[in-house]
Order: sequence, then structure tokens, then C-alpha cells
Amino acid sequence: MIFVGEGALLRRAVSHAAAGGHRVDLVCSSDPLDAAAAGPGTAHLAAADVNAAAADLAAACTDGVVWSVNNRQVFRAPVLSLGLRIVNVHNGLLPQHRGLPSAAVVFALLHGDTEYGATVHEVDAGIDTGPVLAEQRFPIGPADRFHEVMLRGVRACQALFEQTLPAVAAGERPPAARPNPPAAAGPGAYYGRRALARLGEHRGSPSFARATDLGPFAVHAPEVAEALHRVGP
Repeated sequence: MIFVGEGALLRRAVSHAAAGGHRVDLVCSSDPLDAAAAGPGTAHLAAADVNAAAADLAAACTDGVVWSVNNRQVFRAPVLSLGLRIVNVHNGLLPQHRGLPSAAVVFALLHGDTEYGATVHEVDAGIDTGPVLAEQRFPIGPADRFHEVMLRGVRACQALFEQTLPAVAAGERPPAARPNPPAAAGPGAYYGRRALARLGEHRGSPSFARATDLGPFAVHAPEVAEALHRVGP
């Protein structure tokens, strides 16, 4: 299997897969140490555009599975035409929290959402629109702040990856990630740079302070930090 993404979440996923006996064919990221997490000699590819590296992915993959973990790149042709099963671990519930997880958390709090979570889904030609395989939900408390929800989302992503890895590796549909059927999904929404550009319109919201309290995630949410800088104090 191939992994595409960045950061600690990707590295933990790679390490967990290798420790579980799954062959890691290639890790596509900006840091070679991400591949080293699978063991010495694991192939690494620093691809600014994963779609331009389609031939490398096709040649490297031995089981037809590509994991997208903490990945900011969007899969397009020709990668989507290779016949690979691309599975994304998304920080947010789908379809109501599509897009940048950092932006989705901001607006989940601004909109008064009472649940957040993580989703594992198949990748198609859209952005976070492929079939959902599994999800893990957790409640948002009335006093929860951005950095608290974001951290729980990251932890849910890791837990959900570990739960669904065996089934995905076996070419199966993962079992339900929670014992009870999930609540009906909310309306679909996409949160990206355009949504953040309108963040100032919410300056008077009573939830604005907690929705924008980035805490230790300030360096990991540059789009939100930039939007807040434009809004001003």
C-alpha cells in the first residue's frame, strides 16, 4: 500500500501499518522520515503534485491501495484512472464538514454544531464526496474551543484508521465504526479559503472567540491564522 500526506498523523499511520505486517510500498510526503517510520529502506517520494507522479504510484503499488492521511493534495487524473483504491482519512464528518479540516472546525463551532468527528471514505473525482466507509463521532460541548475539537478530531482520525485498516487491506468494506447507526448526516457543505475569507462577517458571533482559539494548532492551521490576521483584533 501507498501513503500520501504529511505530518505526525501520517507518520503514525505508516508506523502502525508496518507494525501490523502490512507492506508499505511507498510514502509520498515532504519528509523522508515519514517513510522511515515503516522501516529502513522504505521508498519515499517527495511529490509537490501527486498527480504528476501517477506512473510512480502505479509502478510501486503491490496491493492496489492508496491511503490519503492528513493530505492537502487533491487526487485527479491520471491517478484516478489507475484503478487504485484510494481511501482518505478526513478530519470532519461528511458531507457536512467537507474541505479544510481547520476551516470546518471553525464553522462547526460558529454554526453551533453539536457533533464532530472523523470519516474514512473512498476518493472520487470530487473533494470529500466519495462513498463513506466508516465514521467516528464525538460531541461538541457548549464551551469547547477550536484547539480542543481539532485535537479530538486528530485522535479520531488515528483511531478510525487503525479500525478500518484491516478491512481496507483485505479489499473489504470496514465494519461500522460505532455500535449504533450514526445520526442522519447534516446538509453538505464545503469549507475552504473562500469560506475563511468571510470570517469577518462572524466577528460579532458569541461563538467567535472559542471558534478561533487556535492554541497549539496556530502553526498547523495557516489558512485560519491568515484569515484571522485580516479580521484583526
